[in-house]
Amino acid sequence: MALKKIVLDLETQNSFQDVGGRGKNHLLKISVCGVYFYETDKYVTYEEHELGKLAPLLQTADQIIGYNIKDFDFEVLQPYLNFNIFEVPYLDILEEIEKSIGHRVKLESVAQATLGAGKSGTGLQAIVYWRAGRLAELKKYCLDDVRVTKQVYEYGLKNGKVLYSDYFNVQEAAIKFVEAQPRGEVLHQASLF
Repeated sequence: MALKKIVLDLETQNSFQDVGGRGKNHLLKISVCGVYFYETDKYVTYEEHELGKLAPLLQTADQIIGYNIKDFDFEVLQPYLNFNIFEVPYLDILEEIEKSIGHRVKLESVAQATLGAGKSGTGLQAIVYWRAGRLAELKKYCLDDVRVTKQVYEYGLKNGKVLYSDYFNVQEAAIKFVEAQPRGEVLHQASLF
């Protein structure tokens, strides 16, 4: 049976500037959440009003994988849930890279160096899409980030390292991604939506 691993990325309705600066991630509000389910090999997007469908899938996941999910995505997502998302096993690729090299690097830098291709836009561009009602472009951008994150994760899992651009040089970050373990049955709670 396939592990219930989920790669997650989300986009927000607001920027840090809109909510009074950093440290207020819970106020940013989700425009769209993109996920990849290893169990079904499917990419899916959820708009804010659909997060109730995603909540039980996250709660019962064997592992949630993302880039900067601990300090960003989970904090933005938590107000939509009635369980503690931080209690679900997760792998934050940025956290693992930071442990290895001592500082943070952008997903774009890691993707370009590791995969030879980067992201298709920026988080601020995603907010422009949201505000203009360009949902198809917003969902595509979000799922592009999910694909890039999944590819970086799989490269790191297979090779025990990822690459990143450090100004003009490509550097290596040794990492050891811990593979998910089956969690068995987890008590479901309804989402707040």
